[in-house]
Formats: sequence, C-alpha cells, structure tokens
Amino acid sequence: MSGHSHWAGIKHKKAANDAKRGKVWSKIARTIIVAAKNGGPDPSANLALRYAIDKAKQANMPKDTIEKAVKKGDGEGDTVSFVTILYEGYAPGGVAMMAEALTDNRQRTAPEVRKIFERHGGSLGTTGCVGYLFNKKGLITVPVSAAKEDDLMEIALSAGAEDLNNTGSVYEITCDPAAFDGLKKALEDKQITTEVAEISMIPQNSIPVSDMEQARKILAIMDEFEEHDDVQNVYANFDIPDDIIAKLQ
Repeated sequence: MSGHSHWAGIKHKKAANDAKRGKVWSKIARTIIVAAKNGGPDPSANLALRYAIDKAKQANMPKDTIEKAVKKGDGEGDTVSFVTILYEGYAPGGVAMMAEALTDNRQRTAPEVRKIFERHGGSLGTTGCVGYLFNKKGLITVPVSAAKEDDLMEIALSAGAEDLNNTGSVYEITCDPAAFDGLKKALEDKQITTEVAEISMIPQNSIPVSDMEQARKILAIMDEFEEHDDVQNVYANFDIPDDIIAKLQ
C-alpha cells in the first residue's frame, strides 16, 4: 500500500481514540474556518467546506461545534487569519514527504517543521523539491469484508474510479478529484462501508522500506507531524510492509 493511503488508515483508527479526539477536532475546525472564510458558509456552494464538514462528521465532531466553526469563518466573532503552506522534504532513505499546514504564524511553524524532519534523520527541502512526485486524487478505502471485489470494481469504475487495488485489508480506490463526490455517493447508495474518504496527494511511485530502524524514523516523523497543531495533512511515498508497521505500533 502506498505510504499515504496506509497512513490514512492509521489516522482513521487514531481519530476514533478519545485521547486524540480533541486535537483532531481542533484541526478540522481550523479547516472549516478557512474554507468558510474563503468560499462562504454554504456547503452546497463551497466544495472545500463540504469536504471539511464531511471530515468532521467522520471524526464524530458535534454538530454545534461544526456550526460554530462555520460561523467563525463567516466573520462572526474574532477570526484569526490562517495561511496554507506546503512544506516539502525528505525522510530517511530518500522518502519524499510533504506536510500541509494551516498557520497564523509562519515564522513559528517553519522552524518547528524543520526540527521535526531533522530530529528523525530527515531534512526540510525547498518548495517543489518533491511535489512533482505526487498527484492530487480522490482516495477512498473500503474494508475487504464490506464488499466482494468484482462487485466493488463494477460500482467504482461505473462511478468514475480510475483504479482499485486490493491491499489485503482494504480496497484502495482512487479517482480524479472531479469524480470524488459521485464515487462517494455511489458507494453510500449501495451502503458500502468506507474507512477513508478524502482528497489526497497520492505518490506516483513508492519507495520500499524493509529496514526496521528506517521505518521507525519515518513513522516517527509522520506521527510527530500529525501531533503538530498547525499540520493538517502529511503525505509520503514510503511502502512499509504490514508486519513491520505492526511491530512498530
């Protein structure tokens, strides 16, 4: 499984953990605020806001908390101004990594991101140094227990999916971002359970990682970025075998 889609599955499980929920909710609230500020408070006319609200619902974020974030983005109360910054760099073994941040203080965030890379044997690169290795795609994962592969393939391809890959534990479905809504709805209409459903940056190729120590450092960088208040998403092109990930978790 590609690095990000595998990590997306790990994140999905973490989001269900009560100890992590507060941080997850605060990050999603920030995304909702920015989306509402940039595109208005109506999710039917603001795609970014609709995706952010969907993500909030997946994380079991309370309805009133979602509504407060939308109102804040629409100018109700004091609103902090956030900017989106994509930090690019390398983890050990030449693994490409990108951290997407929403920050109100880039002078604070940039050195903190650099330290996270360096603390685990990686390095922050220049803008564009690894971005060309990723494509923006819709990503949906379905537990293998939720559908037969042939049936899922037929539904997904009919709804605009580009690819379906059986990873052993989940079916990984990718599509053009423009087809994401239709594909997601097609699966919902068939009552097919999904684990991850998001617009993501998917690596064109993955770097196999079989060394335990190298894998530990890569996952440590990913985990620390996920814990950082300003970092919304982390993307990487590693391919770590399930048995190694299981030992490190």
